[in-house]
Amino acid sequence: MRSLQAKIVFVYLALTALIVGLAIVALVELERIADKAREGGKVAELFDATLEMRRFEKNHFLYHQAHDLSEHARFSARARELLRRNADTLDSLAGAGTSAGLGADLERYERAMRAHAGRAGDERLAGEVRGLGNRIVTLGERLSSLERRSTNAALAAHQRTLLWSLAVVAVFLVLTGLLTARQVTRPLQAMEQRMQAVASGQLTRLSADGPERELASLSDAFNHVLDELERRQHTLVRAEKLASLGTLLSGVAHELNNPLSNISSSAQILKEELPPAPDPGAHAEVPDGTLSTLQRQLIEDIDAETLRARRIVRALLDYAGEREFKPVPVHLADLVQETLRFLRNMRPAGVEVRVDIAPWLAVCGDRPRLQQVLLNLLVNAYDAMGKTGVLSIHARAARAGASHDRFPAPMGQCRPGAAVVDLSLADTGPGIPEALLPRVFDPFFTSKPVGQGSGLGLFIAYEIIAEHGGCIVATNRVNGGAEFHIRLPAAHAQQTTDTP
Repeated sequence: MRSLQAKIVFVYLALTALIVGLAIVALVELERIADKAREGGKVAELFDATLEMRRFEKNHFLYHQAHDLSEHARFSARARELLRRNADTLDSLAGAGTSAGLGADLERYERAMRAHAGRAGDERLAGEVRGLGNRIVTLGERLSSLERRSTNAALAAHQRTLLWSLAVVAVFLVLTGLLTARQVTRPLQAMEQRMQAVASGQLTRLSADGPERELASLSDAFNHVLDELERRQHTLVRAEKLASLGTLLSGVAHELNNPLSNISSSAQILKEELPPAPDPGAHAEVPDGTLSTLQRQLIEDIDAETLRARRIVRALLDYAGEREFKPVPVHLADLVQETLRFLRNMRPAGVEVRVDIAPWLAVCGDRPRLQQVLLNLLVNAYDAMGKTGVLSIHARAARAGASHDRFPAPMGQCRPGAAVVDLSLADTGPGIPEALLPRVFDPFFTSKPVGQGSGLGLFIAYEIIAEHGGCIVATNRVNGGAEFHIRLPAAHAQQTTDTP
């Protein structure tokens, strides 16, 4: 049994069956005692009839009254009737043939009594009557004694049965208590201790010590709470770090912006004042004071790298800046098509883009910021695929936390039960190394070669999605390539009619 409920029901049914069994045994024993009492009553009634018969016999011998003789005959007939009705009882008490022997003695006794009534002075008949009467009474007394012993034996047997039954109940109760302590109390105590450890700050996961379904469900629910607590704690720590980082980046960006502007301006002035470059086909000597080709290239590199540094500083300022957030209904199909048009010159000729988004799907968000997320993800996908590949963009309406919800483990602010729109961008590139997946949204983290990425694109995308109350996660496709899943709040609840 893998359920506490089943075990408790089993113990309850076992106790009920035991109690019912004991009750049945007690009733059977009481019925046996009642039978013994009824048998004792029959024997006592027969014994009383014989005693009354002897009493009127003596009265007749003393007073020779007709009334005593008639009463003697009446009680004799009564004894004979009782003997006939209770023959089986008497045989069971004193052995087979007891009732027949007693009946024969009673019949001889009656004949002798009738003969004596005709010859009252015959002492021989009187002695025979007394002898037969005494024999009948003695046998009746013996039967009464046997019945009392039988009844006492039945009572003693019933007492022993009751004591054994109580002992069995006591043992069963002890075993039930031990089983309950082992199967129910101990796991709950262990769970209580671990919960106290969690309350004191030790995030120790629970493990079900037994196969009981309820304890396993409770452990899973508690572990889920711990996971959620750790995730929220991680999110809080991350938010605090990012807030500090934003303040730091804002100050650093402002400080770097001026010297970068001066460097860029100086490089532009040098480029404008350069004399014409010598003809590569000419063999004339380069005059003194004329810049060589290497020097010209160095000035070009300075200018290009300065522009790249300024773009990084601008990205930092965009992240750290406090721009007003204006959520409005945004149709995803239009936003994706517009963003693809912006990047049409960056898209390699061999890359195919497949878009599957219903025109009525809309999210609630800030359009420029959402477009910045799409720009970052599309540029990364183009860079990952190289010259050829397929980029698939798909969106559908859903209900967060529903039974058919297959959205991966979210990173962000998604709330269960909300009407959402899920957007996915999947490429056919090499994918993301599994060891790097948890870090792709960290600031300044990039898997691109040095000089080809700032590591801020996905970080800013994550922040924008979280700001919208959504979540984003990166995964690898089974057939190769990376896939980014974005979940955003739906603009209208009726959009959830679309099913996966």
